Amino acid sequence: MPPRRAITGRSQEPRLRFAEELRSLRAERGLSLRELADVAGWDSSTFSKLENGHTLGGPEIAQALDQYYGTPGLLLTLWELAMADPTQFKEQYRRYMVLEAEAISLWHYGVSRPPGLLQTAAYVREALAAGGLRGRELEQQVDARLGRRVLLESDEPPPFRVILSEAVLRNSLRSPGDWREQLGYLAQMSERPSITLHVLPFGTGLHGLASTDVMFLRLLDGRTVAYAENDVWGELVEETGRVERLYRTYDAVRDLALSPAESRKFILRMLEGMPCEPST
Repeated sequence: MPPRRAITGRSQEPRLRFAEELRSLRAERGLSLRELADVAGWDSSTFSKLENGHTLGGPEIAQALDQYYGTPGLLLTLWELAMADPTQFKEQYRRYMVLEAEAISLWHYGVSRPPGLLQTAAYVREALAAGGLRGRELEQQVDARLGRRVLLESDEPPPFRVILSEAVLRNSLRSPGDWREQLGYLAQMSERPSITLHVLPFGTGLHGLASTDVMFLRLLDGRTVAYAENDVWGELVEETGRVERLYRTYDAVRDLALSPAESRKFILRMLEGMPCEPST
């Protein structure tokens, strides 16, 4: 039986515990990063970042290393604990961004904001500024979010189904002109063949996503993953059973929503009801 490792202060942090185990297992085999890359099939730079705690990679790497080192489930479990750590929100979101760009179909439910893929520049800027971004960093993030829309503007865009709580359409921007532009953009995008937009009106009762935004991505390999978040928490969900439970909840919410045609009329009525901007 191998000796039990001492639990250090560092080891109690999920991300660093995962990195520590990777370094230890490689050292026991007497491998360089380049040698590990040769046998495991990933770049040595990837393993360097994993062992330094700069990234967590994906579950497929943890599973491959478990198989190579003969530690069934150990590294995958440590990876899952690290990903579940609330401090890893940005890491999970970065991985989600990579998967979104590869998705062949998408489904979204929004509690209080439209999905980033359907936000205008003015909406993006106000939302990010409300989160504390300023100056150059704000402009960089605005450009990055708007750049994601290329996914929907390709010659063969992936099918995208969106359910918006009525609260999304009531939570207006400070500028009436900017808000009119955002509502108009939603109505315009809802006409695209690849986009199906539903509105979930007030008064439909409680449901399982009442406080959670969620995006489902179907990937080229047939898997579906989900990213669920609220104002203080975000999680990339890849385990099949959990994704399936989330999707059943999403499906139930869709049954409560207006049809695409009724939803577009709903948005257009809101636009018609907005006061006209004063002439200059």
